Amino acid sequence: MQINQPFNVTVIPASLDISSISNGHIRKKKKRVAAYARVSTDDEEQQTSYRNQTSYYTEYIQSNPDWEFVRVYTDEGVTGTNTKKREGFKAMVADALAGKIDLIITKSVSRFARNTVDSLTTIRKLKEHGIEVYFEKENIYTLDSKGEFLITIMSSIAQEESRSISENVIWGKRKAFRDGKVSLAYKRFLGLKKGENGRPAIDQEQAQIVRKIFRMFLLGCAPLAIATHLTEEGIPTPTGKSKWSAQVIINILSNEKYKGDAILQKTFTVSYLTHEKKVNEGEVPQYYVKNSHEAIIDPEIFDIVQYELKFWRESSRIMTSKYPFSSKLRCATCGEYFISRVLHTNSKYTKRVWQCRSRSLKGKSCISTGFDSTELEHAFLTAVNQVVNGKDDLVEVIQEFADEEYATAPLEEHLAALEEEIILLYNTLKSFIEDNAQTPCDQDDYRRKYDKYAARFEAVKQERLQVSEELTKLRAQRLRVEHFIRTIEQQDVLVTQFDAELWYSTVDWMEVTRDQDIDVVFKGGYTVRVPMPHKHTRKKAV
Repeated sequence: MQINQPFNVTVIPASLDISSISNGHIRKKKKRVAAYARVSTDDEEQQTSYRNQTSYYTEYIQSNPDWEFVRVYTDEGVTGTNTKKREGFKAMVADALAGKIDLIITKSVSRFARNTVDSLTTIRKLKEHGIEVYFEKENIYTLDSKGEFLITIMSSIAQEESRSISENVIWGKRKAFRDGKVSLAYKRFLGLKKGENGRPAIDQEQAQIVRKIFRMFLLGCAPLAIATHLTEEGIPTPTGKSKWSAQVIINILSNEKYKGDAILQKTFTVSYLTHEKKVNEGEVPQYYVKNSHEAIIDPEIFDIVQYELKFWRESSRIMTSKYPFSSKLRCATCGEYFISRVLHTNSKYTKRVWQCRSRSLKGKSCISTGFDSTELEHAFLTAVNQVVNGKDDLVEVIQEFADEEYATAPLEEHLAALEEEIILLYNTLKSFIEDNAQTPCDQDDYRRKYDKYAARFEAVKQERLQVSEELTKLRAQRLRVEHFIRTIEQQDVLVTQFDAELWYSTVDWMEVTRDQDIDVVFKGGYTVRVPMPHKHTRKKAV
């Protein structure tokens, strides 16, 4: 028995564009083809390879009548382990996904990516849009049924190759570190350049800026104030920027390479795939190379600066001082510092004034009046010119004061004695341990004696540290006074304009007296009182 069933018709739409048919013949649509070329370094040999690849693929694609040449996408001097920094690669993928490319040709899997994840992710994304990649060396088409399996294998091999290369590079670098070979990013390092023998050499022009930074800091100028001064002077930063920051100044002041030494492997690469770098906190060895190159800053001066930096880091108020009078103007009435304010902002009457900090604190008040910057500058000029006029007698008095107050000989002798005792205790402990290992003895008695020697050893080490810090402090104070003396001796004419560097090199601080006059305290303790005119009218004005 035959059952009649209703039939169903499904229309299959035409897939051939009628415009492609001419005179009864199908006109084949050209495949839009691009190529990708990459070299991983900027050296001359790699640049030649890069040019050759570009030329080869251009001619190769254009010679095929069925292909339409799009372009050769390129990346120069970038790594293949990650696609994030490869602008040419990213542009190519974007154009492909936008429908501008049908086929991408590249030399090999390793040229495309050494990272399996990046490689497969990109290929699959392209594959979803019907875009094929052809790897010439391996003869792999990604739209082929075997393509992805082969790509996975080849990418894994390429990734392992990258890991091996990375380990070899790391080994080579650490071998160079052990040999004391110093390498710097000279384009970003102020004051040093690559010398003829491959070692760092002094760039005399830039070294003057480095010395100025160290000098200003030693004279009491805060890192932020130094940064502001250098910016105003139009001096470019180590990276060529116009604006300096306090952190850049601190980095320069704390970099041991300026005293001719070098700490190697301060950072290390965490992963060869991501190239993530991390500060070395003991995960891998570091190497300290003493006298690795010529010093810009005298080692003793550098060590003094490190002591001063430690103090400044503990005093955030001073650390952020931006203007010459910041943290330099004290109030004798309440003990607070004067802080700056700007009056009449955005008008022709705008000016910076300095007021006692007590005025801005709840529950506090102070009778001290305010001063504008020009009044403070005038007070300094008056005081420094008085010092210059009487410098012949004054210099002698201050020199005698410094010789007595900052004498370092007793501490130097004490330090030398402590260092001798440390060596003696170390050798005693070493012999004591060796004797105990070789000759049977009462272990309780051994432990008591060992603990006694070890405790003394630690106590002497701690005392040496304290004496060393005190000695450094005295040397820093004496250095300031000696620089003040040299500055005054060289000042042959009266000062007519405020100069920030002269201010930092001569003055410790200024103090507003209870009578609202100003005491200018110079380095070495010499003080000049400057009467301030129109006190009462100025009190109303500020």
